[in-house]
Amino acid sequence: MSTEAPSQSRRTEEPFDAGEEMSYVYALGRGGEPALREAVARLAGVDGRALRLVESAGLAAVVSSAPSGAFGEQGLRAQLEDMARLEMIARSHHAVVDVAFARTTVLPMRLATVYLDDVRVAGMLAARRDRFLDLLARLDGHVELGMKVYADAGAVTPPETDTETETETEAVAVAESPGRAYLRRRRAQRRGTQDLYRAAAGVAEEAVRLAEGLSRARVVHRPQQGGLAPARGENIANEAYLVPTGEVGRFTAALEASADATPGVRVEVTGPWAPYSFATVTEGDRHGAEEGAGR
Repeated sequence: MSTEAPSQSRRTEEPFDAGEEMSYVYALGRGGEPALREAVARLAGVDGRALRLVESAGLAAVVSSAPSGAFGEQGLRAQLEDMARLEMIARSHHAVVDVAFARTTVLPMRLATVYLDDVRVAGMLAARRDRFLDLLARLDGHVELGMKVYADAGAVTPPETDTETETETEAVAVAESPGRAYLRRRRAQRRGTQDLYRAAAGVAEEAVRLAEGLSRARVVHRPQQGGLAPARGENIANEAYLVPTGEVGRFTAALEASADATPGVRVEVTGPWAPYSFATVTEGDRHGAEEGAGR
């Protein structure tokens, strides 16, 4: 999708709350499940819209209405470029998915997945019935856990030296020119950083080994950077695992302990979440479900 901003005239012609009603889809589940119907009754969707179920071929989609002015091609592009609006949509979307998944197995849809109407939603369910039922069966009794490894040079305490060594070092520093002293400090700093990253790579390798032994599937995500990585240190590994609900405690304890003896290296486990990395489906069923097809 192009990121070119829509013109002001377009926004004037078609306000975000105008246009025909489309169908915004949050998640898919099995049809006829009281737990899914109860979840739908508890929450509102994006912009406070009422939720409903569209059922077809033994499946059910959690849906709300959405105006084409906001969720047609141009309106949606403008919303995705507005970070405050995007965050609001994401919070509403994930709240619906999380409440539904807490009660029964569902397949999350990608953010802002819209169809022209409920008839198209029902047709999508019927066309991919076998694929969706297989995914639901595979995800029963599982959750997603995230695993991140961080290298934090600021958390490493320089090794202590004895008095004799310190005296020798000071003597060398006095004899050196300022330029040579600076280069020596820089070389020592680089060696310390290199050692930290080698240690972090080893911790990440061990964490993956432990995680794979306690999970059913693995997805490797790009390490988070900038505003997406608010935690201290540099994110060097960012992965998701499909974990049986009965193994969540063991998984978390094992991974968080894997870096205990390594200064400056931290392993963080997040979740449990609905299985976005393993079950997210789109109109073409191209994302997530394919990535998490097994290992």
